[in-house]
Amino acid sequence: MPHERVDDLQLDGLKIIQDPKGFCFGIDAVLLSHFVKVKRTHQIVEFGTGTGIIPILLAGKTEFKHLYAFEVQEEVADMASRSVKLNHLEDKIEIIRANLKEALQYFDKGTMDTIVSNPPYMSTDGGIKNPSDKKAISRHEVLCTLEDIIVNASSLLKPGGNLYMIHRPNRLADLIYLCKQNKLEPKEIRMIQPYAHKKPNIFLIRCAKGGRSDLKFHDPLIVRTNQGDYTKAIYDIYGMENITVFE
Repeated sequence: MPHERVDDLQLDGLKIIQDPKGFCFGIDAVLLSHFVKVKRTHQIVEFGTGTGIIPILLAGKTEFKHLYAFEVQEEVADMASRSVKLNHLEDKIEIIRANLKEALQYFDKGTMDTIVSNPPYMSTDGGIKNPSDKKAISRHEVLCTLEDIIVNASSLLKPGGNLYMIHRPNRLADLIYLCKQNKLEPKEIRMIQPYAHKKPNIFLIRCAKGGRSDLKFHDPLIVRTNQGDYTKAIYDIYGMENITVFE
């Protein structure tokens, strides 16, 4: 498409198709994909894949059996599907053009090893100007809520399976409450701070289906030095010396 571009992910030759006028991926997706731990036998579901960045990054960094990625926005799902084909990953990744709330129409309960989601961060309590706008749908709970994600994740996961998410600290209490209500036990949390002297603005979390109560807090991840450069930890996660954040 004339308004799209192909970006080099600098990872095993992988590329992604993005629309600069829409919603391009940012550091959140990279941090979440790095946080996720899977095995080669695992079946994975992602809720709200957007342009397909997390499945493609996971394919470049890990081994898994298959990954099914839900995306409700037709135009965005089409872009993700074309990125999968561009990278010759059709045998590993399938884009499902549907709302994640319909997940149980596609899979049986208790059949998935891992669920991944980089969800909309903002509720619609204050309203949004254009609920059909791609950026609004990506950032606000227009077509699904945090509860929708957690309820469906719990239904799909096998006992001992894991839900990995990234979210904002002001939703941490809601997230933990909903997870525990749905038999998903928080096991790991890592706060992410933009600078060492700033409060966390996002966090990573892993919850286990039917797990025991045993929550571990990792050391916080600092994104930038006081001089404004990326920290060594961020360079290590990206695995490169030159970082491009498209957001």
